[in-house]
Amino acid sequence: MEVVHWYSVVSVVIVVTAAFGSVYVLWRRKHYTQPEIGIKRRWLYDGLLLNNNPSSQHYWTSCWSGFHPAYLLVFRLLSLFSLAFFLAWDIHHWGPSIFIYYTEWTYSLTMMYFAIGSVISAHGCWLLHKHNKNDSPCLEESPGRGALDFEDIPTATTTLTLDSNHGKQHCYYPSQTPGFWGYFMQITYQISGGAVILTDIIFWCIIAPASSNTRLGLTLLMGCIHTVNVAFLLLDTCINRLTFPWFRLAYFVLWSSAYVIFQWLIHLCGFTWWPYPFLKLSTPLAPLWYLVLAVCHVVCYGLYALIVRGKDLLFSKLFPHSYIRS
Repeated sequence: MEVVHWYSVVSVVIVVTAAFGSVYVLWRRKHYTQPEIGIKRRWLYDGLLLNNNPSSQHYWTSCWSGFHPAYLLVFRLLSLFSLAFFLAWDIHHWGPSIFIYYTEWTYSLTMMYFAIGSVISAHGCWLLHKHNKNDSPCLEESPGRGALDFEDIPTATTTLTLDSNHGKQHCYYPSQTPGFWGYFMQITYQISGGAVILTDIIFWCIIAPASSNTRLGLTLLMGCIHTVNVAFLLLDTCINRLTFPWFRLAYFVLWSSAYVIFQWLIHLCGFTWWPYPFLKLSTPLAPLWYLVLAVCHVVCYGLYALIVRGKDLLFSKLFPHSYIRS
């Protein structure tokens, strides 16, 4: 009978605690109540399953007023096809077993973001064409500032006022709610933001320097897989209007916890090789490694949050008349 060591138990407790803590954070967020006009109501602006967000055009419009949503659609499609090409190359070269790596999980999630984003952008462009092709004189001056939303069921009317040297123009657009897929798109974006930073730092700072001692070795394909995802995501960040709230770090932690538990399960079933040696439970330093990984999640998510925050602060000052804050 195999002996269960204390450090293995501590490592498991660390991951399970992080997972349950993340669920608690999300539960608290979704059940937060605040008074409004003497009535308490649930404020679920960033929830996943409920859709009471009054402004969802930021899912498919750009942060640049002169950047038509169709250009964002084209960019997301190009990103999706480019990422799919490298993933297909990777699978052809190494086989489906490549998905044992966390990198492939993150890479696939980034592709999912661009796939959902492409569909939502296409739907948004269709709504834009449908509602404004005949009576939107100010749309040409400021594409991307419209108040169209993702769902095709109007629930309210939003007024957009534009100042000019000779007066004001008023445009009226139907306003809808974002729905499940809008929230899911934003969550995949935020998980991907932290995950690509984590995977690329681990690869380029730990694995690549020791590539001569690894099973796979460093190749051009591996370099591309650990570069193009973060490159396309950063370019999308420079264009989109998506937010990056801190509480969604919980989803990032749950994503990584799912991967770690997956590794534990396949090793319980007889798999002996660890793609990442620092995930081994059979070493006395295992709890330390898992604590370091937990800290790295906070740091990597925080780095991407700083990028988004820095984009808003820098571009809003450099281009005050053409940049729209997230």
